[in-house]
Amino acid sequence: MDSRYIIKKPLLTEKSTFHSDESNRYSFEVPVTARKDQIKAAIEDLYKVRVLKVNTVTRRSRNRRMKYGLVTGSVTKKAIVRVHPEDTIELI
Repeated sequence: MDSRYIIKKPLLTEKSTFHSDESNRYSFEVPVTARKDQIKAAIEDLYKVRVLKVNTVTRRSRNRRMKYGLVTGSVTKKAIVRVHPEDTIELI
């Protein structure tokens, strides 16, 4: 799979910005089917950095009751990538 299809978008929240400044960790939204080795290769290819570790979290949004029935929530996957201390990623 191509690197551009593995990394959907970077997640820029207050918590992820704090982690990127303090501990060199960056958050990205990835497809649910992406594996850790694919994520690592995609980050190294796109941003030209050395990746030390990849953690993934599968997030499931809650089901909601609307006037036309029950709406099921979508499933997304977040990858938290730890980069070598000498490398940085410019997201902005």
